[in-house]
Amino acid sequence: MQPLRMIDVGDKPVTRRMARASGLIRAQPATIVRLAAGNLEKGDALTAAHFAGVMAAKQTSTLVPLCHPLPLDAVELALTICGPEYVSIEATVRATTRTGVEMEALCAVTAAALTIYDMCKSIDRTMSIE
Repeated sequence: MQPLRMIDVGDKPVTRRMARASGLIRAQPATIVRLAAGNLEKGDALTAAHFAGVMAAKQTSTLVPLCHPLPLDAVELALTICGPEYVSIEATVRATTRTGVEMEALCAVTAAALTIYDMCKSIDRTMSIE
């Protein structure tokens, strides 16, 4: 069995990196209406999810053991209600560094989706993250 190790990227050139990740929340139409209106017991879930996504991207190396801590240049999240049963989440992460930012984009989407789920679970037990 090989030991776990962080990959040495010290000899790689510093380049501009960008990654996108996306996900969907599927929920009942009544949940989407309340989500769009910001009318949930815990407050405005879309705003909370946006901040959670940005924060998660910045903390990826503390969440995923072998990821390098990276200075991110930008984290952008788009949360879009697309139809009566879906919320689309897309994260774009940019950095000028020696390694990719795919994990940061994935963490951003995951945290945003979990935040929406958490804030809506009391009114919709049928939600799914896709």
